[in-house]
Amino acid sequence: MLVGAVLRRHRERQGRTLRDVAEAARVSVPYLSEVERGRKEASSEVLGAVCRALGLRLVDLVGDAHAVLARAEGRVVVDLAGTPGAGTGLAPVAPLPTRPARSAVLLAA
Repeated sequence: MLVGAVLRRHRERQGRTLRDVAEAARVSVPYLSEVERGRKEASSEVLGAVCRALGLRLVDLVGDAHAVLARAEGRVVVDLAGTPGAGTGLAPVAPLPTRPARSAVLLAA
């Protein structure tokens, strides 16, 4: 479900349709829709194809999903993969907390 939501967010930010991405990834529109809605679990091959169609690296997809989970747990997420938020869908890099009250998650590709 979370992976599908991340894929949908990237697709929508690019202004692309389900049909466009499904055709580029060589999967059916209904299947991609089900993946995005969390009703189907895609294989690693399908996820790779959809990521390529979106110009997204698989590691970025996994990193985005991890960041969402970390934020839901109240952890700080710092993206060390380059320009803050560039191509990852992540918010700009958050500063590390000044006190050790919260754990931090560092993402690097």
